[in-house]
Amino acid sequence: MDVHGTVAEGFEPVREAFVRNFEVLGDRGAAVAVYRDGRKVVDLWGGTRDADGTEPWTGGTAQIVRSATKGVAAAVPLLLHQHGLLDLDAPVGGYWPEFKAGGKERILVRDLLAHRAGVPALDRGLTAAEAADGVSGPRAVAAQHPFWEPGTGHGYHAQTYSWLLSELVLRVTGRTLGSVLAEDIAEPLGLDFWIGLPDAEADAGRVGRVAPVEPPENAGMLRTRPRRNVSEAYADPGSLTRRAFAAIDPLPDENAPAYRAAELPASNGIGTARALARFYGATIGVVEDGARIFTPATTGIAAREHSAGPDRVLVVNTRFGAGYMLHGPASPLLSPASFGHPGRGGSLGFADPDAGIGFGYVTNALAKSVTADPRAQALVRALKSAL
Repeated sequence: MDVHGTVAEGFEPVREAFVRNFEVLGDRGAAVAVYRDGRKVVDLWGGTRDADGTEPWTGGTAQIVRSATKGVAAAVPLLLHQHGLLDLDAPVGGYWPEFKAGGKERILVRDLLAHRAGVPALDRGLTAAEAADGVSGPRAVAAQHPFWEPGTGHGYHAQTYSWLLSELVLRVTGRTLGSVLAEDIAEPLGLDFWIGLPDAEADAGRVGRVAPVEPPENAGMLRTRPRRNVSEAYADPGSLTRRAFAAIDPLPDENAPAYRAAELPASNGIGTARALARFYGATIGVVEDGARIFTPATTGIAAREHSAGPDRVLVVNTRFGAGYMLHGPASPLLSPASFGHPGRGGSLGFADPDAGIGFGYVTNALAKSVTADPRAQALVRALKSAL
């Protein structure tokens, strides 16, 4: 495997783990980047741009990152809070009156961000076209009765997070979440990351095609709760797990131009590993040219635990801050201080304020992993050994 890019002295274990991901763990095309104390120390890529093709991955290749999108998207409401435009302790219905329907009038913005809103699924799944039209999704979650008393527990809002965040941001700013991200975060920081791929980027041919792969038998599984294992939850059409992931039904073609152009802040962000790593580096401090996103107070909000314990959707114990998954058995990151988000199938981005780390890994080989992909975990372990 020809791996391209650079690593700073001392970070060679990350390169070794990256190579092994191709040789042993089934990667087809991937990239990893790391910032430490605002300076890029790892920038590697290899394999093919398309999971089912032969054209080589380049330094600027971007991929869909699935739920790793959530961590980038969550920066938008937190930035609005930082600017005094959004109160995390205010009811969502104060900004979005229709959301009060069905007994949701007491749900706070903070609950929404931390997967405590109680609406991870819909009574009827939306088509791909409905999911992307900017109207049907928000209307459906606004009308949806919660599946548990909001605020009393948490469950991963795998798909509905798109419409919850996007409509909240639209009501507060009059702009779409993808537009705020592009204009207020990505452009100032020089990030190749989009929620809603612009036509110019689509035409440039930078974005590779993703495809499912069968992981090796020793690729690892999530820890499960004794009362019910994860595979059973996904197999049961009536389970909240299955219904949450089927809020878009049937699942869309993630390589389709229309899907890439849509704004789905839960699932269809497209970007480079460099962008993810630089983004997370800028959430905890200043990166290279003086850019940053969060103040220390906002970083503290992102990293502070808001939800913990049994997840009613993922059927494992999870921890969430305000929009970010936190370090824990279901999604091991660098340390208990870490916050970020994995993407189902492999991608991962996170920050660790204690170590000064911003990390990004993207792949086109989508495995069956949900929150703890073996390839991403191998890179995190290698990074830990280098610090």
